[in-house]
Amino acid sequence: MATGPTIDVTDSDMDKVVKSNPNVVVDVWAVWCMPCKAIAPYIDDLAKKYQGKVVFAKLDADTSPKKMMEYGVMGVPTLLFFKNGKLADTIVGATPKSHIEEKVKKYL
Repeated sequence: MATGPTIDVTDSDMDKVVKSNPNVVVDVWAVWCMPCKAIAPYIDDLAKKYQGKVVFAKLDADTSPKKMMEYGVMGVPTLLFFKNGKLADTIVGATPKSHIEEKVKKYL
């Protein structure tokens, strides 16, 4: 469940969000995942900081298996970076906020 400035996406609406925004970061997470919970505040902070420039979306791994398979997601958390509707980069696992922000800036 997304909190704050992020949006929730599912198997059925993720493509629409990715295609209708030039810069999208999808946080693939699960409610039982402790590393996911560890990076959640980073995602919320970056979503606030880059509001209007980057859309940050959360995809629940347990309820959206089609997108997990489509993008080859094997573990959570996984961050999918989209630029102009195409997958540009991926981060797998919990990583420092600075590393995530570096990737966000790279695709602006």
